[in-house]
Amino acid sequence: MKLHAGDAIVGTLYFTLFQGEADAAEMGVVCYDALALGNHEFDNGDASLKTFLDQLNSTRFAGACPSKVAVISANVTPEVGTPLAATTATDYIQPYVIEEFNGEKVGVVGVTTTVTTGSSSPLPTTRFASEVVAVQGAIDRLKSQNIKRIILVSHVGYDLDKVYAGQLTDVDVIVGGHSHTLLGDFKQYGLTSGGSYPTLLSNKDGDPVCVTTAWEYAKAVGSLQVKFDENQKIASCTGSTQLVVGDKFTRKDAAGKTYTVEGDELAAVKAYLAKDSQILFAAKNAASDDILAGYAGQVDTLKQTQIGLAEQTLCHARRPGDASKSADCDVAILKAHGSDIANIVAQAFLKQSLTSDIAIQNAGGVRIDVNQGPISIGTAYTLLPFANTMTELQMTGQEIKNVLEEAVDSAFKVGGSTGSYPYAAGLRWDVDMTQPFGQRIGNLQYKGKTDTGYSPLDLSKKYYKVVTNSFTAGGQDGYVTFGTVLADGRALDLYLDYAQSFVDYVSAVKTLNRLPIEDYSTQKFINSSGVMQ
Repeated sequence: MKLHAGDAIVGTLYFTLFQGEADAAEMGVVCYDALALGNHEFDNGDASLKTFLDQLNSTRFAGACPSKVAVISANVTPEVGTPLAATTATDYIQPYVIEEFNGEKVGVVGVTTTVTTGSSSPLPTTRFASEVVAVQGAIDRLKSQNIKRIILVSHVGYDLDKVYAGQLTDVDVIVGGHSHTLLGDFKQYGLTSGGSYPTLLSNKDGDPVCVTTAWEYAKAVGSLQVKFDENQKIASCTGSTQLVVGDKFTRKDAAGKTYTVEGDELAAVKAYLAKDSQILFAAKNAASDDILAGYAGQVDTLKQTQIGLAEQTLCHARRPGDASKSADCDVAILKAHGSDIANIVAQAFLKQSLTSDIAIQNAGGVRIDVNQGPISIGTAYTLLPFANTMTELQMTGQEIKNVLEEAVDSAFKVGGSTGSYPYAAGLRWDVDMTQPFGQRIGNLQYKGKTDTGYSPLDLSKKYYKVVTNSFTAGGQDGYVTFGTVLADGRALDLYLDYAQSFVDYVSAVKTLNRLPIEDYSTQKFINSSGVMQ
């Protein structure tokens, strides 16, 4: 079976330019059996998702596949009469699909994070039910049909997958997404793992359940082999995450300069990697290449326009305390202060918004590390892929503190979104996660555009002008107070394109470096165990 655990679209220039058509075409080469909807499927709304799903299962793109892709999510119910439910709530989205192998049936259930309502843009009428309740209901319906082998394709994140495994009866396998978690042992490649692949746990019945997830952005695929015993319980569960590599490699010389590996050295690298079952060399696919060629010209022209230079790799960890994914990152900085590049994005927005005093940016709106070397327009639109504009809000000092408390809480609470964590320019603070909600942000300081240093933020002041992206300005991703300010009429859409503003900033400054530590928005971070990071 070929299973996709969600977020099939958004995040590349191919989506920016073609709005899902190119993604649907390439997915038609893979011929997925099932796709669980992720939160990003709803980024441009239900109507846009309908268009993508129509393309995904069209004769044009999926004609060579043995069957259509089953689009599954047990807890998502669009209202009848809306784009995803013209006649019935299951026109496009099914709670589960039943697959058959040599007469043996397997139930495949989908689930989508309820965070979607706050982190994406579904219609208000599209309902996202409790994840565990909806999934258990779907499992029970499958059991009533005497189907006892159950796979859950989940877009809630690895940590919740592990929790839900123990709360659900009869589930055998969980194939997860959403959290961008790498599983397996990749220390020799400088990569940090979140656990073993597969992660072996027990379901609510006490029976074995295998939990898997396969990292992010097609950098890897998960390969899982499951055997059932005569009682239709898991007998064995084995496999690995496989990192996908091509045939070109770069290294750094003794002086730290990057060069392309060639000749005998290249042969030695390939021979070494070929011995590792966790490495998968990508093979050419004529059908995929032909499809890509039809879209690549327009994308390449845009991507290759250089706008600046990164003098060092600018890494992205969503939250302080999170592990680095790249060997080029300064782990100490990421753990203590969070993302290099998200802080710079906030600085860029503050610079481009001429009237604003403060910029606040959510971590989830920033998608990649910016590698050392040339920065192109393609880099900017991959870094900031969402169709947002910049919005300026008039806020009191107390409202600014409130929204930071809300964002930090959303980033760390169970069922929240790590993408909520706030980054800022003109503002810095300390975080203490041992404190209750409302008391975690301390030493909150402000630095105006003409100020030479930081001073305490005046909580009683009316007003500071705060620029943020139009998504969080609407109160999404945990930024509730932003939504309140917007509803109060204290907001102005600046109609500055999100990614283009970053392009303009880099084009002006030419060179990007890590900020001085004093300008990272999180100055100190104490985790929930009381440990200073």
